[in-house]
Amino acid sequence: MDLFIDNKSGLPIYDQIYSQIKAEIISGQVKENEPLPSIRSLAKDLRISVITTKRAYEELEREGFIYTVPAKGSFVAGKNTEILREENLKKIEQHIEEIFKLSRCCNLTTEDIIEMVRVMKEE
Repeated sequence: MDLFIDNKSGLPIYDQIYSQIKAEIISGQVKENEPLPSIRSLAKDLRISVITTKRAYEELEREGFIYTVPAKGSFVAGKNTEILREENLKKIEQHIEEIFKLSRCCNLTTEDIIEMVRVMKEE
């Protein structure tokens, strides 16, 4: 698992770790029941505080992406299809919001947008 910290991003470090691990789980790059790096080893590799790494793992566990076995470590949880569906729906909604913002600049109607989607789907 290759994680990186961007000190210029403005996002908290724990959030960067959380987002990257979550993206790898959703994309299937990290498989169900696959072990994650230990909190200590990940903190050491990234040269950050153990507390920061722990916070990212706690957030992932709270949302059901990972589970922890005492004295064994943290593992990727079985993919909950409902969680994945919600994640994808959020992404779609964000894209639709962006489409509507751009369409206002071009004076496109909702019907114009729907027609564009129909044409693209046929291709």
